[in-house]
Amino acid sequence: MCGIAGFVSVEGLPGDAVARAVAMRDTLEHRGPDDAGVWHDTHAALAHRRLSIVDLSRGHQPLSNEDGRIWVVYNGEIYNHADVRAELEPHGHQFRTTCDTETIVHAYESWGDEAVQRFRGMFAFGLWDTARRRLLLVRDRLGVKPLYWARAGTSLLFASEIKAILASGLLPRQVREDLIPEVLSTRTIASDETLFAGIYKLPPGHLLTFEDGQVTTRRYWDLPVTHPDAAGRRARVSQAAVIDEFRQRLEASIRLRLMADVPLGMFLSGGIDSSAVAALMSRMIDRPLQTFSVAFADRAYNELQYSREVAQAVGADAHEVVIDEADFFSLLPRLVWHEDEPIAHPSSVALYAVSALARQHVKVVLTGEGSDELLAGYGRYPRIAWNWWAGTAWERAVPLAVRRFVADQVVPRTAGRLGRYASRSFAAMP
Repeated sequence: MCGIAGFVSVEGLPGDAVARAVAMRDTLEHRGPDDAGVWHDTHAALAHRRLSIVDLSRGHQPLSNEDGRIWVVYNGEIYNHADVRAELEPHGHQFRTTCDTETIVHAYESWGDEAVQRFRGMFAFGLWDTARRRLLLVRDRLGVKPLYWARAGTSLLFASEIKAILASGLLPRQVREDLIPEVLSTRTIASDETLFAGIYKLPPGHLLTFEDGQVTTRRYWDLPVTHPDAAGRRARVSQAAVIDEFRQRLEASIRLRLMADVPLGMFLSGGIDSSAVAALMSRMIDRPLQTFSVAFADRAYNELQYSREVAQAVGADAHEVVIDEADFFSLLPRLVWHEDEPIAHPSSVALYAVSALARQHVKVVLTGEGSDELLAGYGRYPRIAWNWWAGTAWERAVPLAVRRFVADQVVPRTAGRLGRYASRSFAAMP
């Protein structure tokens, strides 16, 4: 990963702008230990910390287009950048590197904000259009890469982490105490707010523009929805066809993510998701797969036997780390600093430990993350799907007046477990 940061001002940058941008940047040194850069003009300062993955010698950021009109700082990987580049070169765009970063500035030249529709990957970037004095912030479709922003007078600040925005010294450190109950009850904040007053998350699949002092955000992507045909029917596909297509897409996704000029590995838990990735990835590389597994010393939470079986089956070079009680609590202070907001999941500690282990051997890892969300791996996902289906039928079949009566009068007066379920169901939405 890399770290990006910067700020722009409608009235022009203060005299200490570069020093502030460097302070923001170097707060993110842990994200990018290989290189550091800063660039500024009269209205914008952009800063970057780099973890070198592709084109190790020429990928310095901030990076511009040919005439220096467009500048970008970027964190992530655009897996199809070679295909996008092939579209751009016939139109006269001159590339100086083989980095996916450079694809962003040239794509913006040709397609403006809509360039993001052509990118396939995980990314967060800040792009400064010097001629228009316009900042564009973009976060990938599923929000794999983080991006935060804040207003400070006539300036807008952004960074990969909250602590970098605070390091600018332009924003007071103030806790949103009113949001603490939500964090304690749901372990997250559902909106774009954070526990720091005035600092916001750019939501997944969104972009933000800052021009003439005005902030505008919009969604550029949402989950695709299957629409019924003219007769109101949805296409039926056999289970075998679905499995075959899923396998093809999974193989293509893994192959795309092998784009790197540095050693790769993967996190292996021994579960279905990471085991599937390990089995496919091991066939796509020309050396033994490097796997990294973590477990707690308590035998009830130790699944190393499964990861070992998978590693042996695919001929992997396996690495393991075991965390005991002392390790767990000793890592918490560092994790609090890294995560910026309260730690809600004990798995964060294990993930930190296995990441530290992997860093000793490789720079990039693949994981099985996201499969539970994609394949409804937890019980709550089928319940959510049922609620959506029932809610659609409810809306179509029941008049609005009746739905409002149920939501306003019946649901609030329903006691016990049934009442709790009803308050979180379609019945509570008129």
